[in-house]
Amino acid sequence: MSLDTMDSRLLRLLQKRGRISNADLAEAAGLSPSACHRRVARLEAEGYVAGYVALVDPRKVRLSATIFVEITLTHQSDETLDAFETAIRRIPNVLECHLMAGTADYLVKIVAEDTEDFARIHRQYLTRLPGVAQMHSSFSLRGVSQTTALPL
Repeated sequence: MSLDTMDSRLLRLLQKRGRISNADLAEAAGLSPSACHRRVARLEAEGYVAGYVALVDPRKVRLSATIFVEITLTHQSDETLDAFETAIRRIPNVLECHLMAGTADYLVKIVAEDTEDFARIHRQYLTRLPGVAQMHSSFSLRGVSQTTALPL
């Protein structure tokens, strides 16, 4: 199914206010509550809505340091990639890991309490990742632009 303008409007609203009531969502979208409910249920069933989450303020839970780690592997065999990806998924502080085209093989986004906590994560997890030839870590000084909403 392709998205029509109403589906896109509903998805934009849900991305900004995931806990919005069906009645409020229907009103904001200009639909009846029953039509709104049917459309949202269809969007969920067809996988357009992958899930609902609460966005936790990292500062409130003492994870205010964001570190981006570029990782280059020794080689890119299927076995090496699979072993690396299995291991990286087990690290609790990893928020994102992307297989890249370019100079590094992977770009990993990690949260930590501070530099000392990142040193622990590095020592306990990153140095033990299989197939790693090189790592380059960069600390974010502050977030400038951040969103979870896709431009629909």
